[in-house]
Amino acid sequence: MPLQNRVDPFGAIHAVPERGLFMGNRGIIHDLETKTLLKKRWALPAWIICVCEFRNVRREPMGRNRQSDDQLGGKAGWTELFFLDEVTALAAGHRPCFFCRRERATDFVRRFGEAFGIAEPRAPMVDKRLHKERLASGGRPPAVSVEELDALPNGTTVADGGTAYALRDGTALRWSFAGYDDPIAFDRLAGRSMRLVTPATSISVLRQGYAPVWHPSADT
Repeated sequence: MPLQNRVDPFGAIHAVPERGLFMGNRGIIHDLETKTLLKKRWALPAWIICVCEFRNVRREPMGRNRQSDDQLGGKAGWTELFFLDEVTALAAGHRPCFFCRRERATDFVRRFGEAFGIAEPRAPMVDKRLHKERLASGGRPPAVSVEELDALPNGTTVADGGTAYALRDGTALRWSFAGYDDPIAFDRLAGRSMRLVTPATSISVLRQGYAPVWHPSADT
């Protein structure tokens, strides 16, 4: 049975078979013995996006991945979460990891500084802003009209109720854990009550040219 560690664009965590391209974490939010989530959905404001493979390190999802002091067992380390792609992870309010994705993380924070006129931007500045905006930590999604979609950068995610769409090259791609549907024109969404899902801070970084990694289904 799948573990409850797959994240949708709204930041909610599900138990589904599909794993996706990226891993990430929000701290320790699971019970080590039962491998089930606790009631809390984050343990710290730094929500990051990691690669699934790094330096041949093997992790057991929701397992004992950090040695204890007495070496007789292990501690949780952190709760492994999985995303379809980086577009999904950004929508959920995560940002690139400085440990396993240093170049991408540096690029993201640099563009954050450019977007907000900060001469020496730091990751905690990003985390502080994102934690107020991400839906899973209490942020309120702004409404957006279909006419405004053209002005949003590639990689932005919007939603019609519980249905999420990622925007790419003037089209909308319906999101699912398995991948994206065929792109549709924005006018197909006319008359719907749309809202922004990707946090405003991340949208600003996308406007500065940050190019997130897409799932291959977006290219078909």
